[in-house]
Amino acid sequence: MLTVGVDVGGTSVRAGVVDADGAVLDTARAPTPSGEESLEEAIGAAVAEVASRHRVGAVGLAVAGFVAADRRRVLFAPHLAWRQAPVAERIARRVGLPVVLEHDANAAALAEHRFGAARGARIASLVALGTGIGGALLVDGEVFRGAHGVAPELGHLRLVPDGRPCPCGRHGCWERYCSGTALAATAVELLARHPGGSTLLAREALGDSRAVTGRRVAAAARDGDPLAERAMSDLARWLGEGLALVADVYDPEVVVIGGGVSESAPLFLDEARERYASVVTGAGHRPLARIRTAQLGDDAGIVGVAVLARELVASRSVRNGCR
Repeated sequence: MLTVGVDVGGTSVRAGVVDADGAVLDTARAPTPSGEESLEEAIGAAVAEVASRHRVGAVGLAVAGFVAADRRRVLFAPHLAWRQAPVAERIARRVGLPVVLEHDANAAALAEHRFGAARGARIASLVALGTGIGGALLVDGEVFRGAHGVAPELGHLRLVPDGRPCPCGRHGCWERYCSGTALAATAVELLARHPGGSTLLAREALGDSRAVTGRRVAAAARDGDPLAERAMSDLARWLGEGLALVADVYDPEVVVIGGGVSESAPLFLDEARERYASVVTGAGHRPLARIRTAQLGDDAGIVGVAVLARELVASRSVRNGCR
């Protein structure tokens, strides 16, 4: 059976048809709307587009936010419109298929454990660098959710007291210094202090700093732009600092770096590893986690939640067969 996984992020909605081997066969994408109704319309339209070309049996939504333990409701999403919303029920009505929800980082971690970089690891963590930061922890292949289904919210660890404001309402969160959004913010701050430091980015920022995106900063860094390289180095520093906290608390065998920013890992990951190894508690006297990039790339969340959708239908079939 084919299923649809939908990655509902702060920037885009991406739907993918996934087979039983974790292969993404077809995709559709749309910008993430700001309103609740328009967001659900965009999800329904993306699912309908791929379902028109394939016979699919269920839908999974990988959501950048707090998902209730029953995986039917979104409790809170810093970058999305939902608050205490019965999203699974609403989307199921729109698309006429069973729907299950999962935190996007949990979904990506499950996919990497089954098909990718965390395969075989007993304790594995995933850090997804996108619009913000998503975090997940797997213990013996099972998602650790905490008492109320919302753990671990790594992106909102406070690394910088009185630091940059965050959409969650606090200041200094990890994702404000280590994400695609953070990379752009760092570049804009550097441009303000050193207006001649980057011809490429200064031209784009002229009149509207919103033109400077994380993708553009990464592209400029690949081209050898010195200011973009400084912004990338800043991201590497904060990634290493945050990974040290993750290791202190979880002591994982492997940490998988995923999300859209991981596509630029050659620009920052070695420096982040060095930072992590130097600042983790007991540095030089303890085993270090392996820091790996996601093998499934930006599709990990789609694949993981499509697997859960398939398992949802299978479990319902078993229950119905026992009646």
